[in-house]
Amino acid sequence: MRLDKYLKVTRLIKRRTVANEACDAGRVTINGRPAKASAEVKVGDKITIGFGNKDVSVEVLDVQETIHKEDVTQLYRYI
Repeated sequence: MRLDKYLKVTRLIKRRTVANEACDAGRVTINGRPAKASAEVKVGDKITIGFGNKDVSVEVLDVQETIHKEDVTQLYRYI
């Protein structure tokens, strides 16, 4: 799955266009490397997102196209 779509599906970033802009600005990394919005996300990847002065790091546990809002925490784990 594309990185921008994964960020939207997991609700780490609310809109796909905002996720796309964050990737273009270099604020999103996968496994320590800057990632483009089109990068493929796989189980076991570590994603770090820079929100101003705070970084959020998660580990990908599962990849699904759609999921209910209540079950979204099954897709990632905070590091």
